[in-house]
Amino acid sequence: MGRSAALGYTMVAVAATLFAVNASVAKVIEHTGFDAQRLTEVRSTGAFAGLALIVLATRRDAIAITRRQLALVAALGIGGLALVQWSYFFAIHRLPIGEALLIQFVAPLLVALWARFAFHEPVRRRVWVALMLSLSGLVLIVELWRGKLDGAGIAVAGIACLSFAFYILVAERGARGRDPISLLAWGFLFAALFWAVVEPWWSFPGHVFGGSTSLLGHLSSLHAPLWLLAAWMIVLGSIVPFALVVAALPRIGATRTAIVSMLEPVVAILVAWAWLGESLDGVQLTGAALTLVGIGLAQTAR
Repeated sequence: MGRSAALGYTMVAVAATLFAVNASVAKVIEHTGFDAQRLTEVRSTGAFAGLALIVLATRRDAIAITRRQLALVAALGIGGLALVQWSYFFAIHRLPIGEALLIQFVAPLLVALWARFAFHEPVRRRVWVALMLSLSGLVLIVELWRGKLDGAGIAVAGIACLSFAFYILVAERGARGRDPISLLAWGFLFAALFWAVVEPWWSFPGHVFGGSTSLLGHLSSLHAPLWLLAAWMIVLGSIVPFALVVAALPRIGATRTAIVSMLEPVVAILVAWAWLGESLDGVQLTGAALTLVGIGLAQTAR
């Protein structure tokens, strides 16, 4: 394995771990009354501000953008970053973190299917086996037979899956012709503008950042300032991991990036169990294993 590829794998693994921890951080913030829209607005705007400062300080020549690239970053920002973040936050508010993320991480399988039917790339038979494994796993995860489904949560987790696949495909294309940091800065600009229209800033309850909140679960006796949790979500839960993923795409490609990204739901389940006391029963764990095996099998066949 070359140094460039090894660095790419490491980047995505670190990003997946940071995203996984951020799921529990976001759930604590939502407990204070923030809805998914406001949380996404804060995350998108903060990430844009941080990335824009990095671009201005280190690579001003990367600011320029063509009309063609403008359309691509607008699609990345609204169809990818804005929607994937909102649907992710909404889903983990209604569902256990592991359940929401496992539904979202069917996205790599969709990327493989897109390659087959949109780009007409040859796809092996094992993809169809992978599809059956993944769908069977999802049935076990949501335990259809128990009738305890949160329809809205599952539906929005499905949107997270679609928008995540869209984000991977568009970011891979965008990273071919732009510096990854400037690509993300432009993308988050459009995400921030989108949410500023949906949730105008003049109605934002800014006073809440002056308070603190319990960390919930096994850490309920501890409290942290809300501004500190928001800063974690923006810097270590957004700017750093998103930059690592986009920077890794030219090194190892979308398929391998998606494979390593599957560390996120596994780590998120462990963090949510250790921190928030969330758990999956034996049947759901079996479903999780089937889903992950299906996704991994699809990626090896692309």
